[in-house]
Amino acid sequence: MHQNVFLCITRSSWSGLLATCAVLLTSIHGISAAEETRPHIVLILADDLGWSDLGCYGHAWHRTPHLDQLAAEGMRFTNAYAPAPICSASRASILTGKTVARVGLEFVTKNEPGYQQIEGETPLQSPPLTLNLPLQEVTLAEMLESGGYKTAFFGKWHVNQHYQKKYLAWHPQFGPLQQGFQFGVEDFGDHPYAWGKQKPADLPSQQYPDDSLVNRAVDYLRQNHTAPFFMMVSLYHVHTPVKNRCRWLVDWYLNQLPEDLPLRERRAEYAAFVETLDRHVGTIVEGIHDQKLRDNTLILFLSDNGGHPEYTANRPLRGSKWNLYEGGIRVPMLARWPGVVSAGSECETPVIGYDLFATFAEIAQVKADKTDGQSIVPCLRGRELSGDRSLLWHFPYYHPEKGFQKSRTEIGIDDFEVSQTRPQSALRKGPYKLIQFAENGRCELYDLSQDLSEQNDLASKQPELTQSLATELEQTLTSMEARRATPRD
Repeated sequence: MHQNVFLCITRSSWSGLLATCAVLLTSIHGISAAEETRPHIVLILADDLGWSDLGCYGHAWHRTPHLDQLAAEGMRFTNAYAPAPICSASRASILTGKTVARVGLEFVTKNEPGYQQIEGETPLQSPPLTLNLPLQEVTLAEMLESGGYKTAFFGKWHVNQHYQKKYLAWHPQFGPLQQGFQFGVEDFGDHPYAWGKQKPADLPSQQYPDDSLVNRAVDYLRQNHTAPFFMMVSLYHVHTPVKNRCRWLVDWYLNQLPEDLPLRERRAEYAAFVETLDRHVGTIVEGIHDQKLRDNTLILFLSDNGGHPEYTANRPLRGSKWNLYEGGIRVPMLARWPGVVSAGSECETPVIGYDLFATFAEIAQVKADKTDGQSIVPCLRGRELSGDRSLLWHFPYYHPEKGFQKSRTEIGIDDFEVSQTRPQSALRKGPYKLIQFAENGRCELYDLSQDLSEQNDLASKQPELTQSLATELEQTLTSMEARRATPRD
């Protein structure tokens, strides 16, 4: 009798049997079948890292072996964008899946409400400052938590007013733990923000800093995860102040760089800072491997905006952090998801930080409502996105607030100076990008497929296309109830 039963089983579908066994086994351990197949998601956000700062993006001397390896094992995005050219706005957009025009947080958070204080007269008044990401906004963490994910946050939040006037401090009413993250640690790690007035001792040769922020993220990976998790690690590197305890590493770069390289010492300091960032990412990836989580974890790495003009050469891109030329918004983005993302692959499709909300929702099998982004899961699987869409940026502010009138008026390539940024908005559709300046309505048009450095303004040569994109930009901003810079009384 037992033999007959065995024969009946062997003649049935093995796949069906295995699926049934999987359900039984996961039920025994308290894990649903859906949770077993959905990946863990680790989002690593760098601060102020330029598009061309990594070796895998062609930098001539920055050593970034861990991020290069991530690219070799996954996908490198060549047309990835931050939602804004500045920190708080970009992070608010990534967290909510909404453009900064819709979410209404377009600048950096401050201590007190009010208006931007610019040195000197400007023709427009920027909107009142937004201090906190509103609690009614649904964040990535809240969306994923609704789908059964465990959620954790480590590092730089920067979408709330500075609590008790402490720069970057989490606010007890508007911090990550109030926005869907079940676990979180506020820690500057070994970034110079943590040093205070006394710089710690320099490290011995070949030794990198032990970073408490990164170590706490790795400790979270070591927990017993009976459900899929979403972990966001928001690193402070490579944001200023650019200072290094690894003097041996700075000296190594100084020995490699040409004697006649402009700003050679500053660029060596920055190179060491970038390599330290790479080391921290490597520690996180190693922690994933050590816990046998590699095969079922999506790692996604990107920067919150373009590179700082005083420290990095964003060439071939024009502009830098704070403006809407490519150097301010095009960023490195890498994704590794074994079994889904092909190793060593590239994606040329334009994607943007506010796409992550819809992307993670699809991966987690959660319905995503009211998002301005589009899931890039097809890109991760090596396919094209459907439809003809536009990407949007909106920056109704002036920068810098101090020294605006003395800052460089023209925005070029590799300026290594802070330039005047005036209220502006931008739209990319296909290869074309339109930038509109709010003070006078002037538009610039570039074909990025032929002119990545934005040197050939086509607005006067293609007036119909310019007008069409300007109309779309205006209609989109109006539909999103975007806040505008307005003429002064």
